[in-house]
Parts: sequence; C-alpha cells; structure tokens
Amino acid sequence: MARLTLWRWGVLGLAGLYFLVPLAASVVFTVDVPGQGITFDAYTQIFATEGFLSSLLLSLGLAAATIALVLLLTVPATVALRLGAARLRPVVEVVCSLPLVVPPIAFVAGIGTVLKWGPEHLSRTPLFQTFVAIQNPDFPFVLVLAYVVMALPFVYRALDAGLRAVDVRTLVEAARSCGASRPQALVQAVLPNLRGALLNASFLTLALVLGEFTVAQLLGFQPFAVWIVNVSGSQAQLSVAVSVLSLLVTWLLLLTLAGFGGRTRRGNHV
Repeated sequence: MARLTLWRWGVLGLAGLYFLVPLAASVVFTVDVPGQGITFDAYTQIFATEGFLSSLLLSLGLAAATIALVLLLTVPATVALRLGAARLRPVVEVVCSLPLVVPPIAFVAGIGTVLKWGPEHLSRTPLFQTFVAIQNPDFPFVLVLAYVVMALPFVYRALDAGLRAVDVRTLVEAARSCGASRPQALVQAVLPNLRGALLNASFLTLALVLGEFTVAQLLGFQPFAVWIVNVSGSQAQLSVAVSVLSLLVTWLLLLTLAGFGGRTRRGNHV
C-alpha cells in the first residue's frame, strides 16, 4: 500500500511539473524585461490593445451559441437511445466519433468549398441570402456549425457517462404517470439529474471554442485564438501574457464548474 501511494504521488508530481514548468516559464517571459527588471506592463496593456475585447466577446458569443445548439441536438438523441432506440447506438457513436478522425484542415477545406460553391449555384434562390448571412464577420454562424461538429465527440461522451448513472426509463415513466408529456418529462425529470454531465459538456465545448484556431483562420475570421496569434507577430510578450491570462480564466471556470457540480450533488443527496 505504501509503495502504491508513493507511486501515485510520483506520477502526480511529474504531471504537475509537466504543466507548471511551461506555465512558470511563460509568466517569467512576460514580466522579466531585459534592462527594466520585473514589470507587469504586458498584462496592463492587454485591455487597451486593439481587437482584444471584440475578439474575446466574439469567441464567447460563438461558444454560447455552440453550447446551446450542440446540447439541443445531442440531449434528445442520447435520451432517445436510452429509451427505445438502442439499436442505433453504434451508428450514433460512429457519427459522433468521426470529427476525431477527420483532420481539421480537411474539414475546413470542405467547408470552404461549399461556401464558394453556394453563391455560384444558388444566387437566384432564397438560400443565397443564407450563405451570406452565415458568413457575417460580426457573428460568423458558419463557425458555430463547424464547432458543433468538432464538439460532438466530447459532448456525446460526457452525456453518455451521465446517462449511465441515471435510470432514464424509470424517471420518464414516473413523470408520464403524473400527467407530463414527453418533452415535460425530459425537461423536468431527466435534465435535473444530468446537471453534472451538462456542465461538463458545456465546459469542454467552451474550451474547444476559445482555443480553436485552424478553422477560424482559414475561413478568414478573427476570434480570440486567431487574434492572439496575429498579435504574437509584433508583440510577443503581450501575446504570451494573453495566453497565460486565458489559461488562468479557463482554470477558474473549471474550478467554478467543479464547485457548482459538488454543491449540486450535495443538494440532491439532501
């Protein structure tokens, strides 16, 4: 038992060094200026840098829309698999796993081809305006559609793990026996028992959207990750400071999620 405990602490220590040493080096790079000593100018300049706020708000808006859409698609589908469509489970698993197999560069190449093909063939149809609208630089909904596909594997696994711990059929039948319709049973009986899974899926989607670069860059949009890379060409310290700050914010969201999930579980037990 003592050897096993020592081994666990050793693995934990190595993992901590793996993550903390690069982070510490990044922090030192942003605050240690040759000839000036320790200064926090790189962090104080973040909010005044052109494009920071607009790109961050754009990424947060894209993340909110992606979370809402992907949950709207996957929650009913995963619940239906539990209730009576078990034969379709392998099909759904394969479809949701495909984004892990298709390289992002090939994925975005296909999206770009469709966007170029659309106006040429649909210029005289009402769908032409749709192609124009989803590419609006103020809020490129085409990125939301792309991020939904990319988030499917993570969201599906999070929801599937949550549903394995819940007797969905019994909950739905109990709600139906009390006069609730199927949508009401889903919202009032099933979803409250999936708060942890929904929060995990939402956080994974948020992290994916905030850090995604390839699709947005190749389609010509500038959310937060693309803005960081563009700034790094002329202001290296500022870009690293923004990366450190975004990482800390992500960790803060993770801790908040864990704390909220813990309180939810304790409330349910009470």
